Amino acid sequence: MRWHDVDSLENRDPEAIERTIAALEPVLEAFFHPTVRGFEHIPDGPGLYVANHNGGILLPDAYVLGASLYRHRGLSDLPFVLAHDLAVRAPLANQLMPKLGAVRANPANAHRLFAAGHKVLVYPGGDRETFRPFRERDRIVFGDRRGYLRLALTEGVPITPVVTAGAHAGLMVLDDGGRIARFLRLDRALRVKVCPVVLSAPWGVTVGFPPPYVPMPTRIYMEFLPAIRFDRSGPDAAVDEAYVEACHQQVATAMQSALSRLSAERARDKRARHLSALDATAARLRLQPAWRDALEELAILSGVTPKLDVD
Repeated sequence: MRWHDVDSLENRDPEAIERTIAALEPVLEAFFHPTVRGFEHIPDGPGLYVANHNGGILLPDAYVLGASLYRHRGLSDLPFVLAHDLAVRAPLANQLMPKLGAVRANPANAHRLFAAGHKVLVYPGGDRETFRPFRERDRIVFGDRRGYLRLALTEGVPITPVVTAGAHAGLMVLDDGGRIARFLRLDRALRVKVCPVVLSAPWGVTVGFPPPYVPMPTRIYMEFLPAIRFDRSGPDAAVDEAYVEACHQQVATAMQSALSRLSAERARDKRARHLSALDATAARLRLQPAWRDALEELAILSGVTPKLDVD
């Protein structure tokens, strides 16, 4: 079994990328029916994709992002991914992820990638966001992490925000387990801040990072937002805490606005599909209008069908 150097930029294999995407596309379509737009906002040359993170260890958003970019923009705009040590060093992951463009996350590797003209993808929310509780699924959760912003300012590259709605509905995160992680000192041992309590198929309720699960079918909406370029850049700008925070707020606000909009669009689409199916069923069974309306109300009260007043 070959082990890859996680700091090498030479591991990415175009043939492995093509094979992986060809194998994944039918699965992604079957489970997630992705709608992806905004490719026209992607600037030429080196840049930093900044995305929200969803779906636990399965990473459906990352694969939808990679597959859609590859098909619409080609290898030149497909990013290298700055990944946590565990994601590129673990057995099997080390044999696969570097070939798809994952490198260990550190400023030196990012600098070399930008200098070579590549695009880079980061998920600033990391483990905290990808295992945020289900009730927070429509929130951008970056916490106090500003490294992505300092990286963009230091390197003088634009940020292209990428926002995904729906990918967090494939499993149910009951709690991120932050207190459990602190008690077990996982932040010191593994550099992770969560020990999630998760409900997933077929495992039921698990504590800790769950094994690979079968996602609940859902619909993913993804959008590349207009690139953000900052007035100042360079090392001095990157150590100006007030400026860094102001730039972060600009990025986070744009992403939260887009996530709220995409989540509302997704809810309206879900409601329309549910009501269409209900109408067809009512017609087939020849239900009285009052019974059909009662079933709709029950579906709304149970949370299966979104309410009409979703903004």
